[in-house]
Amino acid sequence: MKIHLVTESVFEVKGNGVATAFRDVVELLREKDDVKVVVNGEGVGDVFHCHTYGPDYFLRGWRYKGKRIITVHVIPDSIKGSLPRWKIFMPFVKWFFKKVYSYADVCIAISPTVEKAIRDLGVRTRIVRINNPLMVEKWKRTEAKRRAGRKIMGLSDHDFVVLGVGQLQGRKGVEDFLDIAKALPEAKFVWTGGRPFGMMTEGLVRINGKIAKNDGNVKFTGMVDLDFMPYVYAAADLLLFTSYQENCPLAPLEAAASGMPVVFRNIKEYASLYEAPYLKADDTPEFIDITRRMIHDQSFFKEGLKISEGLIGQFDKNKIRSQLISLYHEVGGEIPGRVYLAV
Repeated sequence: MKIHLVTESVFEVKGNGVATAFRDVVELLREKDDVKVVVNGEGVGDVFHCHTYGPDYFLRGWRYKGKRIITVHVIPDSIKGSLPRWKIFMPFVKWFFKKVYSYADVCIAISPTVEKAIRDLGVRTRIVRINNPLMVEKWKRTEAKRRAGRKIMGLSDHDFVVLGVGQLQGRKGVEDFLDIAKALPEAKFVWTGGRPFGMMTEGLVRINGKIAKNDGNVKFTGMVDLDFMPYVYAAADLLLFTSYQENCPLAPLEAAASGMPVVFRNIKEYASLYEAPYLKADDTPEFIDITRRMIHDQSFFKEGLKISEGLIGQFDKNKIRSQLISLYHEVGGEIPGRVYLAV
């Protein structure tokens, strides 16, 4: 069986999680010889599997009627705090995403929140729930990676480094990250991520103004190549994931796989997504309290490490690969019956 995987070129941008997830799926499927993979029109497949929603999705997908799969990474709520004046665009966004989801024969929902968003639009397409895979071996830290990452980012061996990852937009909580850093001058803070969509990014002037006034214990790396991210994670001691809306984010799982505690914002999406316990904060003061404890309380830090270890098992790449392969065979007509239906 041959799988045609597609992503739009506009999304092949450093710092975009959809591009990272697509790259991981391609790499995962190519680990074994049970299926062949063609990417972005390199050939014709038996099943069409797209991860984005632009012209290629509709144009390349026309010949695959009955065998079109889309992984839904983005839902209407994803534009809140991402685009300026998002309320004006929301009716069009909902209309467009309904067309996108309805064009597919199967929608892969990467989380319960995504599944609900698809259903709330009145889409009748079949929904299958499969999480993003986590390529654990890629993220494991070594002392060499840690030293290299710290050297490149200008950090000393003795710094306690708090990491933030995401685009520089309101939805990602970068302003809260700056407030946390201001309250904790004893630590170094690093934010990795930029604005891949330039002037169309929410809060550009507002956030730039706040960055300019930071107290000097915060470094902004801008967008970095995915291949350098293992060094960034290895250089850090703690990840604060301050985002206000997510579906199945990769950054906190990658950080956990690298061997560090992760503190999430307490939002409803995670409560339905994660099967294992996770550290969470309701607001900026709680982020500050937890971070301070991580810096000064070794037993609490070790507890955070154990929680990270427990979190990543749900996203085992072999389990997720098996789910994808079963779905491909079913959609391609080789295995009868329904598998991996969302519940």
